[in-house]
Amino acid sequence: MKKIVLLQTSMVSFKTFNDLFHEIIPEAQVSNLVDEDLLNTLNLNKGITSSIIQRITQYCIFAEAAGADLIFSQCSSTREGIECARRMVNIPLVMVDDGMAEQAINMGARIGVAATAAATLKPTASALSQAANSAGKSIEVKSYLADGALDVLMKEGNREKHDKLVLDLLKRAEKENDVIVLAQGSMITLEPYLSQIAVPVLTSPRLGVQRARKILFG
Repeated sequence: MKKIVLLQTSMVSFKTFNDLFHEIIPEAQVSNLVDEDLLNTLNLNKGITSSIIQRITQYCIFAEAAGADLIFSQCSSTREGIECARRMVNIPLVMVDDGMAEQAINMGARIGVAATAAATLKPTASALSQAANSAGKSIEVKSYLADGALDVLMKEGNREKHDKLVLDLLKRAEKENDVIVLAQGSMITLEPYLSQIAVPVLTSPRLGVQRARKILFG
């Protein structure tokens, strides 16, 4: 049986990702490494730091030593740390937004990145740029931040208010883009409302897990 280690920085999407793995890769054993302080530190510093990169790398080395066949990072803000860890382990490392980025660049040249945490904007834009470069495509990326929405979700537990803040942001972004990507897995709560947006809006969790399956089994 294949073993997958899911690296998570928040409990907000814990059930969502585990349910997706059980649905899409039922034949694999899934274990979780959760460090909520990673996300707190990322947000406090408005981006990744050398100490965060070191911690992520150590987690990946530990997961490989524990017998993992694949590591999946649930947090798009960890990209720089995962890129570093790729050079230190011999198993595939999959970022949550890799599959989303690959799909987005095939849907339009003007791509909006919507986020509720500033720390996720740059890594998601980087994922899009990497995918575009690999495919030989030219894209224009614009960033949109629903400032404060993440605190509403994580500290107040108010999904309704969180979703309204993000939907208002998306309605502004739809006027300027061919497709919009949601930079965080926690934004999957918006899926039931995305039909209100005039352009396609992509979320990362399902596309990310589907990509993990493809890499794991070919």
